Amino acid sequence: MSTVLETPARSVEPAREPRPWAAVAALARFEARELRLSLSFGGISLLYVGWIVWQCATRTGDYPVLQDVDRATQSLPMLVGLAAMLGVNRAVLRSHRDDTERHFGVLVVEPWRRTVAHALSVVPAARFVAVCVTVQFAWEALKPGATGHGSPAELAVGPLTVLLFGALGVLVGRLVRSAFAAPVLLVFLLFTQVLGGTGSGRTGWTAWLAPVVSETGARPFPSDLLGRPAAWHALYLLGLALSVAVLAVLVGGGRTRTVQVVLAGALALTVVGAVAQSGGTPAATLAARERASLTPEKVQSCLDHGTSTYCAFPEWEGRTADWAAVVDRIQGLAGGAAGGERLTVRQRVDARGGLADAPALEPSAVPGQVTVGTAWGGNRVPEFAVAVASVLVAGNEKAGSAVCDARMVTIMWLALGAESDPMTLFRHVRLDDSVAGSAIVLAPTDPLSMTAEQTRIVRELLKEPRYGVTAKVKAHWAQLTSPSTSTARVAELLGVPAGTGAADPDGGSCGA
Repeated sequence: MSTVLETPARSVEPAREPRPWAAVAALARFEARELRLSLSFGGISLLYVGWIVWQCATRTGDYPVLQDVDRATQSLPMLVGLAAMLGVNRAVLRSHRDDTERHFGVLVVEPWRRTVAHALSVVPAARFVAVCVTVQFAWEALKPGATGHGSPAELAVGPLTVLLFGALGVLVGRLVRSAFAAPVLLVFLLFTQVLGGTGSGRTGWTAWLAPVVSETGARPFPSDLLGRPAAWHALYLLGLALSVAVLAVLVGGGRTRTVQVVLAGALALTVVGAVAQSGGTPAATLAARERASLTPEKVQSCLDHGTSTYCAFPEWEGRTADWAAVVDRIQGLAGGAAGGERLTVRQRVDARGGLADAPALEPSAVPGQVTVGTAWGGNRVPEFAVAVASVLVAGNEKAGSAVCDARMVTIMWLALGAESDPMTLFRHVRLDDSVAGSAIVLAPTDPLSMTAEQTRIVRELLKEPRYGVTAKVKAHWAQLTSPSTSTARVAELLGVPAGTGAADPDGGSCGA
């Protein structure tokens, strides 16, 4: 009897098919982590976050204009983008630098797929910048004094710039197998894009080929007067970043049909955005700028606060109460009919020269009309107070801007006498930040001029108790607002001792 031993057949598992895209995703996550841990990117990121925290913590910008805030988020992300470019370029060259390129031949991830992973590793850096930009803008938008409207397209410029610079680092790594290429490119971009004014100094369609075009002027504009092709510029940056990244994949060996189609689509986006953003300022925006500059009453709404009327562009209607508080304080110090005079406070801009142009506003000759600008807070408050006081004393802005006689003492006392810290504001409202000697006094329109003796008298008045000086101003209002009253007489009326130096010219004469 024979025994037959049968060996059970072994179960053979089917071979797993390679999953190259899963490996690409894993490699992208690894490279993104390495980028975050790199010294250059980590240091720049910490500085970027610290700058945002410092900006949010300061109280100098309690009245932000949101259509300026969104553009203010664009410049610093370029530094993060340059750090990402340098870090990604080093990662692309790592296998060449460490002589491990030949080992990748046994893996399922071809060289062009590794290029895709390196390009994707920049996405978390762009997401980090997007979060920072959102926090920075939201902090300003939540301030009680915020006004205006931000643009999502303007806010997208910072993250898109990081994507563009990161993709550029990948492309340079595939084109040039040298560790010095990216640092040289970094220095070039640093001086041409970051330190070179970010396109704000150029004009014409070529300016919009730069990643950031700030066009920052001295005065905020209403959002409907900006005329910036922000959406087209964001499309241009997106297309350019995709084009550079896909071109790097193509150079890395990814000559598949899909890669070629994606490259064609990315180039189409770039061209469409570049052409659309190069059309210049629309004719409708130019007409709106001229209308707002020459006839603002046609586009403004007027509100009454107390005895005065306040006319503002639609986005600034909520700020009229702040202007009224300043006017009320000044009229509370004035005497005669000026204490109850009906003023018209009108907001004005001169937008005819574009965003980067900041021409001086011409003083108005309309009786009782006071100019207020689109910026508020800080030094703008005492400057507006000077304008209000000069109209109460001289009758209109044009006559008030020409005052350089003894009436300047009355104007400056009205402007600063009711403030909690008048000496500090007195310093800030003068062009040279002084509290002695002759100086130019700033105002929303033309500046005023103070002599050294007038400065001394005002300085002494601001040190006195407010109620005592107020009583004297109201009692002698007619003489204090007369152009024929001498500086010495004004000092006598207000109880200020005569100066030891040479007296200022009397009457309507003006001099330092």
